[in-house]
Amino acid sequence: MNVLISADELATSLGSDHLPVLLDVRWQLGGPPGHESYLEGHLPGAVYVDLDTELARHGEPTDGRHPLPELSDLQAAARRWGISAGDTVVAYDAVGNTSAARAWWLLRWAGVADVRLLDGALGAWTAAGLPLATDDVVPTPGTVTLTAGHLPVLPFEEVETYAGLLLDARAAERYRGEVEPVDPKAGHIPGAVSAPTVDNLGPDGRFLPAEELRDRFAALGVEADAAVTAYCGSGVTAAHQIAALAIAGHEAALYPGSWSQWSNHDLPVATDQADGNNP
Repeated sequence: MNVLISADELATSLGSDHLPVLLDVRWQLGGPPGHESYLEGHLPGAVYVDLDTELARHGEPTDGRHPLPELSDLQAAARRWGISAGDTVVAYDAVGNTSAARAWWLLRWAGVADVRLLDGALGAWTAAGLPLATDDVVPTPGTVTLTAGHLPVLPFEEVETYAGLLLDARAAERYRGEVEPVDPKAGHIPGAVSAPTVDNLGPDGRFLPAEELRDRFAALGVEADAAVTAYCGSGVTAAHQIAALAIAGHEAALYPGSWSQWSNHDLPVATDQADGNNP
């Protein structure tokens, strides 16, 4: 699976006959919405994607904060973004692709074969001296047809009895239950291993090389061909973990409801201090 594209590679592809579809997925927990930042400067031709309304659906607290969208709604959004069959799609944000990975995962899950993350995100583009635009892009609608189930998902009903490795992609202090800014309980799913998403990236905001990611995940207990599932607060940054695992050569499932769903049910909560860096 080709996960990444560099700024230089993307710039070259924008001069080709088959232009990629660019998705700007700026979002942060607690807001503000990213559209204003998008209008201040985005990759030329990039369409703004609203994570809360287009990459998730509204649900009850027991569904989690960002339930997966209905397939028909995701297809309508993907067509609005200008995606048609056979297109290459490149998603990015301004925070190391921790939100853009949600678009990457959803489109891969829905059968779009070639979806990439701009390695280093917006910062890599500007560091390369490449231009930005300030228009609000409205592309010609696409015609893509989406089908579900092309990437694995761990349903809520199976999490408690799951025999594989659970990786918690949230910050270590949230995993340990020291803080909890948004969800009703602090802690983690019993048996999960702390694997903060930020540790997938180098100081420049790019993903670590594949060999370093393999070493990182091996230290966390990821074994070849073993079952692995990632979760986070609401199924957003866990997609970044799955991208990093894919770069390292591992397929992993997503638990979409993540901690925001688990903590809204009467289920066991762990607050032990063990994590991936301090077993």
